[in-house]
Amino acid sequence: MGRVQNPKKGAIDANRSKIFMKISKEIYVAAKNGGTDPAGNTGLRLAIEKAKAAHTPKDTIDRAIKKAAGAGSGENYEEIMYEGYGPGGIAVLVQCMTDNRNRTATNVRTAFGKNGGNLGESGSVAYMFNRKGYLAISREDLETDEDEMMMIALDAGAEDMRTTEYAFEIFTDTNEFLTVKENIEKEGHTFVSAEISMIPTLYNALPAGNIAQMEKLLSVLEDDDDVQNFWHNWEE
Repeated sequence: MGRVQNPKKGAIDANRSKIFMKISKEIYVAAKNGGTDPAGNTGLRLAIEKAKAAHTPKDTIDRAIKKAAGAGSGENYEEIMYEGYGPGGIAVLVQCMTDNRNRTATNVRTAFGKNGGNLGESGSVAYMFNRKGYLAISREDLETDEDEMMMIALDAGAEDMRTTEYAFEIFTDTNEFLTVKENIEKEGHTFVSAEISMIPTLYNALPAGNIAQMEKLLSVLEDDDDVQNFWHNWEE
């Protein structure tokens, strides 16, 4: 969810079953709404690509699609985007898929309220983010240097690249995401993250006294089964 961090701090590797469950829900909703053929359903293609980047088992992907193909009126997930401020005024977007709007709203509001933040009105922080394709390549044991990776990314059709201690982060137009991904894969690279993301236009630092609260807020959101994804502009 967002930028690649130190693996020692990441919750993804420590909680893969929850990640698989959330991705499975995303695939189910995309297939139910747009059809089970990825070739004719861009949303499903993107969900499957995200699942593959997270090393989701193929059986999990197939089960979600088959479930959507036979879906009746038993499940009815609604996608909701919440906007708010974390401690220190950090902007936070929270994407949810839920079958119970009241439960989800209460849980998200409580997460913010108990951890130094508050929910905002629709549009209060969304303008601080741009919707982009996001591809991350781990730098661990990677022989490719920054200049070479930048050339590969630009030649593939990417808009920009950012280098962090742990990863090369590549940004694309959403319409070019799959093309850029495929072009980079042809160069022999794999991704630790590949998804459509909300990229902040500006990052903000946090005073030391607010860091523990911010980390707790993100941890609570991560653990909420209704929360599919979240993005923030904290410069960690």
